Amino acid sequence: MNRSVRILVVILCIALLGVSWLVAVTMQSDLERQTGLYNEAMELLEDGLYIRAYPLLEEAIDFNTEETFRIEEILKDVYLNLIDQSGFRRRYMDLLSRQMDRADAPPEVFMEAAMFHLSNRRLQDALAVLRDGIEKTGSEQLITLYEEERYAFRNIRTQLEYIMEGHNATFQIKNEGLWGVAGADGSILVPYRFDEISTFSGDRAFVMSDGEVFAVDRRGNRILKLHENVTEIGNFADNRLTLMIDGRWHRATSELEVGATYFDMIGMHSSGNAAAMQGGRWGVIDSSAQWIIPAEHGEVIMDELGRAYGQGAVFVRNGNAVTLLVDGERVGGTFEDARPFGEENFAAVKNNGLWGFINTSGELVISYQFEDARSFGQHLAAVQIGDYWGYINLLGDVVIEPEFLEAKSFNGGSAPVLTESGWQFIALIEYVGVAGGGLF
Repeated sequence: MNRSVRILVVILCIALLGVSWLVAVTMQSDLERQTGLYNEAMELLEDGLYIRAYPLLEEAIDFNTEETFRIEEILKDVYLNLIDQSGFRRRYMDLLSRQMDRADAPPEVFMEAAMFHLSNRRLQDALAVLRDGIEKTGSEQLITLYEEERYAFRNIRTQLEYIMEGHNATFQIKNEGLWGVAGADGSILVPYRFDEISTFSGDRAFVMSDGEVFAVDRRGNRILKLHENVTEIGNFADNRLTLMIDGRWHRATSELEVGATYFDMIGMHSSGNAAAMQGGRWGVIDSSAQWIIPAEHGEVIMDELGRAYGQGAVFVRNGNAVTLLVDGERVGGTFEDARPFGEENFAAVKNNGLWGFINTSGELVISYQFEDARSFGQHLAAVQIGDYWGYINLLGDVVIEPEFLEAKSFNGGSAPVLTESGWQFIALIEYVGVAGGGLF
């Protein structure tokens, strides 16, 4: 090895040692510099000099050491002491967001952010934080607070003569003796000017006016006319409309093509099937009018819209006994009365004069305790407690206090309720703010 090469090797070794020393010194100096800033800030805080301390703490948290989170907690307290001054509310929330964005963020950070939003009456922001925290941490404490707050609602002051149960986030409404359709936000989609109106499905509903039947769009425009002698119309779903023609109930498609098969009575299609009566006995048909449950029962239990079938289940009455059929087979015991299954795997049933809830296995999941009840929709069920109606969640806890003269199921984030002023809507704030209505 010649002299110049040896010199180069020595220089490289010295350079490597220098870099290593510099890295070590830099790492050490980060902690030392952070500690120096922290100590200086703490001296100021002892004298209550928050306005002078916060810039030092802000500089200190820019160093990524094991002390950073502890200093952030002190800085948040400083911000809260200055919260009424311009800009410090935003600084506080930005620091919370920085903490929540970390992969290892603890549940306490999300709880702090949620409580801050709640104290400032920012419910939707609080719920968004709780959802994020639950997803990241699975904290039971966050879930509990979310359940306590998620069912807040606002009143939609539209006063109406009557509101039917909802379907596809629309509601049939009656005022001044005529029918129309409202959206879940209470807005009038189809003005009340018809003798009868069906549920909306897809882009249309069907109306009867002065003995004529039309399809109408969501603005009430007539888009199709039926040239048959119809005396009554039922509801429309799953591309099936029910019509009474010459004293018999038929079904028609969305294009008003009337089928030849007729029934004594027929309900509204739900989950592809409908209750139907033939020869004085009730069963269940599919969309092709084939019997999936033979017409051999005294009654098939339907809701206000005529829906009977949900979750693969239907309730039938024979004599005084109501039984549950799942996939055509009897499940569980007998009941005095029942409501059809809806969106959830729970249905309201009555025994010994009180209402509770069962699942599709026939198991009692919420005890018999209510004077009356509706089946669940959007995780909530309307129940009567004493003289008034409120709502319970899937655990059976009362989450909307009984204050209504009558209440119906939620659909599209809203539910019809009866007050002393008439029928109106209540709308879940959580549903309004979040598509799909939440986590659970």
